[in-house]
Order: sequence, then C-alpha cells, then structure tokens
Amino acid sequence: MGMSKGKIALLCGMLLLSGGISAQGGASLYSFLHLPISARMNALGGTNVSINEGDASFALSNPALLSADTHETLQLNYAYYMSGVNFASAIYAHNYKDNYFAASIHYLDYGKMPYADAYGNLTGGSFSARDMLIDLVYARQLGEMFTVGAALKPIYNNYEGYHAFALGADVGAHFQTRDSIFHLGLSLQNIGWQLKGFYAEEDGQHREKLPLNLQLGLSLRFRHAPFRLSMTVHNMQRWNLGYELSGKDTYVLGSKKGISTEQWTIMQENGAVMWYDMMFRHVIFALDIVPRNERFYLTLSYNHRRRMELNLKDQRSLAGFALGAGVRVKQVRVGFAFSQYTKSQYVYQFTVNTDIKQFLK
Repeated sequence: MGMSKGKIALLCGMLLLSGGISAQGGASLYSFLHLPISARMNALGGTNVSINEGDASFALSNPALLSADTHETLQLNYAYYMSGVNFASAIYAHNYKDNYFAASIHYLDYGKMPYADAYGNLTGGSFSARDMLIDLVYARQLGEMFTVGAALKPIYNNYEGYHAFALGADVGAHFQTRDSIFHLGLSLQNIGWQLKGFYAEEDGQHREKLPLNLQLGLSLRFRHAPFRLSMTVHNMQRWNLGYELSGKDTYVLGSKKGISTEQWTIMQENGAVMWYDMMFRHVIFALDIVPRNERFYLTLSYNHRRRMELNLKDQRSLAGFALGAGVRVKQVRVGFAFSQYTKSQYVYQFTVNTDIKQFLK
C-alpha cells in the first residue's frame, strides 16, 4: 500500500532537517553521522583522525585513537543545535593489555513538530523524530608507534511512526613518533548498508546510502612551545562536494581565463566553484594551545566547506570557525565548544570526561 502525500512530505521534511543540521550539503537520512560527538571534536572543526590524547570521543572518528590513556574513562556529551533539537552521547572505554575497547550511544532528538498535510496546513497534534547510534569500538596496538582499530555501529531512526535500521562500520590506523611530536591518522567511516528503509517501493525497499568518508589527518606539536597544528582531509573518495540547489548542480571550474567579473558572478549563482575552492572544502585546519601537563586546552579551527555552504552574503557570520576550551581538575575534564551554523543559531556543546577508577578512590 502506498503512502499518502502528507506522509511522504513528512519524511522528505525530516530528511531535509537532518541534512541541514549536519551542514554537509544536501539532504540525507544519515547526515547526523557527521555531527561532532564531543566539545573537543566540535572545536577541532567537526572531525579529527590524528590527535591521540586520551579522549575516547576521537575513536568515533578513527577507531585507532583508543589508547592506554583512555582506559576506564567515561565521557558524557551534550549539544544544543537549534530550537528543540538536542544531541547527547555517552562513551565508556576499557583496556585489556594491548587491546582497547569502547562502547558509546548517541541520541539526536529533533523535538516536537506539528502534523500538517502536503500543502502545509496544520491538521492538529504533533509528533517526534529521533536518530540513535550505538558504537562498538576495538583497537589494538602494534608495537610502540602503530595502532589499528575497527568499529561496528547499528543505526536506528524513528520518525513519527516510521522506522529504519542500518549497520555501519569504521576502520582506521594511527601512527605517532616516539616523542609524540608527529601524529598521522587514516580512517574510513560509514562502510555499510541500510537494512530496512522507511517504506517500500514497487521494486522493493527504498534504501538510503550511508555517507562514506575517507579521512587522512596529521598533527604536529611544537617541541618547545605549547602549540599543536592539525590538518584533516575528509571525503577523499569524492572530489566534488557540491550539491544540487534550486535545480542547479555544483560544478568545478579549472580556470577563469577569459571570464569577466559579471560572467563569473552569474556562473557562481548557477553552481560554479573554482578548483582551489573545492580543494580546500576537503580540508579542516586547527590550532591547539596545550601545555605539556595538559591541564587545559584552547582550540581554534576553520572548516572551509562549512564556511562556503553556510556563509550569507552581505551579512557577518562566524560560520566555518569553531572555538573551544577545556580544563582538567584532578580526575575530571570539562570541555566547551562554540560554533555557528546559521545567522541566528549557534551550537553550544559540553563534555565531561572522567577516569572512573581514579574518581571513585
């Protein structure tokens, strides 16, 4: 039996909301997988696959970032995205010899929304929509400088009375020098399939794709100063990160030779992007101030893709930039991050991380 126009509109609206929150361009059911898990990750521009500092949330971008320092740590995260939209997660890590384990659960609640028909007329009542993800992570140290890891993640979506289920996986590797000055990470995220879609079509289940993401990152810490530089290259498997807007597809231009300023303005309005602009849309830069004792950190990052997709013409905006800070007091670490996704809405994210064994002493 087919769905009514109103129900189809409901599902389309939820897909658009999910895509908009993630700020990754276009509508996708699984865009929420791009959301930064912790305040630390938010401050670093949304993702990082190279920094290894005892924070279990990094293992959700690269499972190889579990380490001896994540043993028996518990982390709680909360983010306020937009009016009525809340994101929360909990992560616990435990080690056995050179084997590292972690489990986490993530919950995104879109809040209450009124029922409406396909034409936008309110019909009374309201419904809720939620995304849920469980992450089961395993990593193993290979020698002194290498770590490899993998994660299995069941994904569940509940939009009003409709349900979907998918099974994804991540794999990753990490290398660091003996003095921990240089770190290199590689991660492939969201390998998998949607096992059950929201609805069936004439030829079977309608299935959404998981957003595959191949990432390479490096971090360099200054030997005699409390600074660390990071660069993360994401979506390496796909060159054109553009999307269709108002029926116009993004296309990449190799040169502006022979094109006037007026022509270029019109071409941009029709989806043109220069090659160097697209190249930097794959890159996130971050600067950390972290003393050797790691009692606090200050982080500033720049995500060019987010800047270009969310910045508004003729209006000031901090879209693309993120700022974060954290402090450690005995066995408890507290972090906060701030970023902007729309003109009037800001994302505030909080993290509390503690060493369970030491905390209970």
